[in-house]
Amino acid sequence: MPIEPYICFNGDFVKENQAVFTCQNRAFRYGDALFETIRVSSKNILLFDDHLKRLTKSMGFLKMNIPSNFNKEDLTEQITKLLNHNRLFQGARLRLTVFRADGGYYTPITNNISYIIEVEKLESEEYILNKKGLIIEIYDEFKKPINALSNFKTTNAFPYILAGIYKKENGFDDCILLNQSNNIIEAISSNIFLVKGKSIYTPSIDDGCVAGVMRNKIIDIAIKLKYIVFEDASLRITDLLDADEVFLTNAINGVKWTIAFRTKRYYNTVSKQLIAELNK
Repeated sequence: MPIEPYICFNGDFVKENQAVFTCQNRAFRYGDALFETIRVSSKNILLFDDHLKRLTKSMGFLKMNIPSNFNKEDLTEQITKLLNHNRLFQGARLRLTVFRADGGYYTPITNNISYIIEVEKLESEEYILNKKGLIIEIYDEFKKPINALSNFKTTNAFPYILAGIYKKENGFDDCILLNQSNNIIEAISSNIFLVKGKSIYTPSIDDGCVAGVMRNKIIDIAIKLKYIVFEDASLRITDLLDADEVFLTNAINGVKWTIAFRTKRYYNTVSKQLIAELNK
């Protein structure tokens, strides 16, 4: 008999369908929230230090108070209990959402926070490279602005939502977003890498992409594998057409390889190497 899923709300475990906040919630009203999506493998919370570092840095920038119990040890204990409650003992997708406490209009009454932890089953403990390569296209109807918030994972996600609708309507597997300077920055839920010979290029953080945890991990692995990595590239659409290989990275999938952009076709040699190293 299927169990009714639980979530963790401020350290308490409640049924997923139980109401935990009202329409006064600031994430609902103003998008006043941040989140991390994290992969769990056999109860190991992968790259948790990096995720937590990015999250607390973002919270600090947004003037959110970080409570003393919002730390790796306490959160790890809560996540482990939540996995047990939901009988998830192998691969799991975890989302940690932080939002400012209720009150105020644009100006908050308080900078204290609440948080929710959610988990759901993944089919595999390991990263698995997609068998069928992705077909990608440019989404240019909304250019992502470059500002201090561009690198954070906030719940203000309209560029990605619109790109997702465009992808669905036109039958693509993913779409590439551009910044206000028409530089390539990222995919809908992933960072993007281009391979040319023994060189690997990924858009600069200064160009407005999300500062992906998996992006940093892939850069480290690629350097270890003796590739020449340019992590501060400003890339144009012509660079996509000139690349030997294009792949996307995020915390859940690790690496996903691309087979086609318009008339261009790609290999997946480097993608296979990288995902093999991730699984070590």
